[in-house]
Amino acid sequence: CLSGLVRRETIPFPSVAMQYAKMNKVMVIGNAGGGKSTLCRRLSNAHDLPHLKVDDIMWRPGWERSPEADFLQQHETWLATDRWLIDGVGSMVSVIRRLAAADTVIYVDLPLHVHAWWAAKRQVASLFSRNADGPVGCPMWRMTLRLPGMMWWMHRYFRPELQDLLAQLPVEKTVIILRSKHQLRAFRLGPDGSFMSDL
Repeated sequence: CLSGLVRRETIPFPSVAMQYAKMNKVMVIGNAGGGKSTLCRRLSNAHDLPHLKVDDIMWRPGWERSPEADFLQQHETWLATDRWLIDGVGSMVSVIRRLAAADTVIYVDLPLHVHAWWAAKRQVASLFSRNADGPVGCPMWRMTLRLPGMMWWMHRYFRPELQDLLAQLPVEKTVIILRSKHQLRAFRLGPDGSFMSDL
């Protein structure tokens, strides 16, 4: 649980020192279409972290939802390891558990129209080739009609709840909130000084 936490003030764009902080248990979260998967792949390489995707255990082939008990069991197996980078959302129970276990939380919170535009471009691309970021056996194009409603729900209902949880995290956790395309592009991936400059 997240009991006994102190109130955290809104964090501005992270300092260089914060961006270079040692990362062992990293949680990357945010609405669809925010560049999270690209960010995670590069962070995984920069910090030598296993890149674990929530969607891979939440969905079975054909976009069949995994039983919650099975999903949470695998999620707990991930959290029990010493080093990980977990990409995605999942159930609120899993989000709370991840927040408690992570030493670093990266929240991609771009304006909704940016998320929507980037997600739309991804969906169009998925019509011509299988998107490597999707779960096995789950064609991304099949989610096209459902995606706008899911993104609106995430922005309208999930986002405020997540922001409240982030504000309550202990001050010793590193929380990085990326609120614009500029901040995402300027994010330093690791000690080598490389940037997310081509998004």
